[in-house]
Amino acid sequence: MKILPIEGNTQKLDGGAMFGNAPKAMWETWVECDQDNKINLACRALLVRDKNGKNILFETGVGAFFEPKLKERYGVNESEHILIKNLNKNNISHEQIDAVVLSHLHFDHAGGLLSEFGNGSLRLLFPNAKYYVGKEQWQRAQNPHPRDKASFIPLLNNLLDKSGRLVLVESDGKCDLNPFVTFRFSHGHTPGLMLAEIHLDNYLLVFASDLIPGFAWMHIPISMGYDRFPELVINEKKNFLDDLYAKNAKLFFTHDVKHPFGTIKRDEKGKYSAEVFDYN
Repeated sequence: MKILPIEGNTQKLDGGAMFGNAPKAMWETWVECDQDNKINLACRALLVRDKNGKNILFETGVGAFFEPKLKERYGVNESEHILIKNLNKNNISHEQIDAVVLSHLHFDHAGGLLSEFGNGSLRLLFPNAKYYVGKEQWQRAQNPHPRDKASFIPLLNNLLDKSGRLVLVESDGKCDLNPFVTFRFSHGHTPGLMLAEIHLDNYLLVFASDLIPGFAWMHIPISMGYDRFPELVINEKKNFLDDLYAKNAKLFFTHDVKHPFGTIKRDEKGKYSAEVFDYN
C-alpha cells in the first residue's frame, strides 16, 4: 500500500473570500497575502495504491484548461498541467489510474480531468478510470444555483455523462471502493460534498476537501465566502472534528500550501487545530 500527495496547479484567490466571516486583521496572521489581498492556494491530489495494486486518485485539482482571461480571473498560476507532470515524475501515467474520486465538481477540484486536444477541443484524462461523484452533487452540478453556477464546468459534466464510467455514489456511501474507501457527506459548502475516508493499516485518513481546506480553516467558526450555507458548514465542521478526533484520524488538505497532512489537536477549551503529520 502506498500514499502520495501529488501537487497540481496552484491558485491565488482573494483572502477575504477564502475566510468569509473573518476580518483581514485576523486571517492575515494565519496566511501570507500580497498587495491585492490574494493568498496562495494549493490544488493538491492524493494518490493511493491499495493492496491489490489499484491506483486511486482523490481529486484532480484545477488543471490547466482555462482560456487566458479566465485563467487570470481565477488566479491559476501555471500554463502546463502540473498534476499530470507530477504523476509522471512518480512513474505513473494518467492511463494507469483506476479510479478518480471527486469530492465535488467545482472547477478547482475537478478541472484537472480536462486536457486540450491539438485542435483546441477538450477531452477527459484518465481513460481507464471510473469517476466517482456523489449523486446529490451531480444533481447540483446539472442544475446549479446562480450563486455557484460559475463554479461548475458544463462541458465537464457532459463529458463525464457520456464517458460510461461515471459512478454516482448514493447518500449511504456504498460503492465498489468499500470497505477500503468509505464516504461521509457534507452539504454546507455545496450540496453532496463527498468526504473520502481511507482505511489504511495504521490509521484512518480523511480527505477534508472544502469543509476544511487547510490548517487555517480548522477554526470551527470560520467559513468561506464560497460556502453555500455557512452556518451549516460550521455545524458540520464541529461534528466532523468531534468524531474524527475520537477516532485519532488524520486529515488530508487539498488547499494548504505547506502541509498536505495533519493530526487533529484539541486544547482544554475544546478549540481544534492541526499539527503536521509525517505520513511516511
